[in-house]
Amino acid sequence: DHFADTTEDHQFIHVDPEAARATPFGGTIAHGFLTLSMLAAMMNALEKPDVQMSVNYGFNKVRFLSPVKSGGRIRGHFKLLELEEKRPGQWQQTVEVTVEIEGEDKPALLAEWIFMHFA
Repeated sequence: DHFADTTEDHQFIHVDPEAARATPFGGTIAHGFLTLSMLAAMMNALEKPDVQMSVNYGFNKVRFLSPVKSGGRIRGHFKLLELEEKRPGQWQQTVEVTVEIEGEDKPALLAEWIFMHFA
C-alpha cells in the first residue's frame, strides 16, 4: 500500500483484497515496479567491485513473467553477461537478473541490468 501511495498506482489488484480475490490471481499482487525496485536491495547483498563509484545505467530488457502474491518471498540470481572497459578507469557491466518467487516454478522477473563503474 505504501508503494501504491508513493507511485500513485492504486489499481485494485494491488490494494483491494476483496476485489482481487475475484481475479485469476486469487488475491492482491505486488506491483511489478516494486519487484523491480527490490533489485537494488538484492544487489547490496552481493560482493561489489573495488571501484570509486558505481551508477545504475539502465536496462536492456525487463520482463514481468509471473506476479508476486502479497506476502510472497523473492530472491535474486545475478549472472555476469559482460564487462567492458569503455575508457580508462570506466567499466560497463551487464548482468542478467532472475527474480524467483519462493514455492513457484516460474520467475517473477527477468532483466538485463547495466552498471557503469568508475575506478
